[in-house]
Amino acid sequence: MPVTKSAKRALRGSKAKESVNKAIISKLEGAIRSAKKSKTAVKITTAVALADRAAKKHTINKNKAARIKSQLSKLLHQKSF
Repeated sequence: MPVTKSAKRALRGSKAKESVNKAIISKLEGAIRSAKKSKTAVKITTAVALADRAAKKHTINKNKAARIKSQLSKLLHQKSF
């Protein structure tokens, strides 16, 4: 447990950020699962937008977002052939 006043404040802040980050990541993972299952353009673009938003907020690394977007775009192009 934190001892100092600033450490207690930091713990409250980190708990709040953790809950926000978990919500963002769970929404992203659900969208990715849905996009991989149905392979429609709407679901893929939604998942790509969520990946971009998560990277912009530094919830995930920008390279991970790029990797997710690449995998999803392959699904979209694979369906058209």
